[in-house]
Amino acid sequence: MPEARWLDWVRRLQAIAQNGLHYDPPPFDRERFEHVRAVAAEMAAAGAGGDAPEELLAAFAAETGHATPKLDVRAVAFREGRLLLVCGLDDDRWTLPGGWAEVGESPRAAVEKELREESGYAGRAVRLLALLERDLRERPRFPMYAWKAYFLCELDAGEPAPVHAAEVTEVGFFAPGALPELSERTPRAHLDAALARAREPSAPAAFD
Repeated sequence: MPEARWLDWVRRLQAIAQNGLHYDPPPFDRERFEHVRAVAAEMAAAGAGGDAPEELLAAFAAETGHATPKLDVRAVAFREGRLLLVCGLDDDRWTLPGGWAEVGESPRAAVEKELREESGYAGRAVRLLALLERDLRERPRFPMYAWKAYFLCELDAGEPAPVHAAEVTEVGFFAPGALPELSERTPRAHLDAALARAREPSAPAAFD
């Protein structure tokens, strides 16, 4: 079965359960929603090749309130025409600096913080390039639904500070036509859309 099909089913079941539990259902309905959530965790574990359903169920149970997409923010930054990328510890591949937006952060603050922590470079977000629908990592182990926001950032002058993100092993600048192997965190189609808009100051942001 194509991954997209079962992963979509898992997400929909999880969202139904989470929304149902959020609106204070009667006891019997609460039990039904909890069962739906458990089925979603079992499906996710089976599709992921044997991950423990108990761990996924705990992750699902930690999601409260009305179910909404998670937001991953990514910084598109250049120095002398070369694109800033960071290399991840887990897959040894390169990605745009970024990560989950935190509650209480504006989109600008979120991407500027991720840029600084993952690359050591301070900068300022100046334009939204794209808001796209995509799994964060395209991995069955992460069944939550997510959007990705790409921001053009202008780097401050000077040398970078030390990198604070333990998951980053290297930081580098690359010519857009000679990029290293990209992580699934930065899908090539997304990057191409963001770079095309970065080159055109008047171009509107791309969105799904």
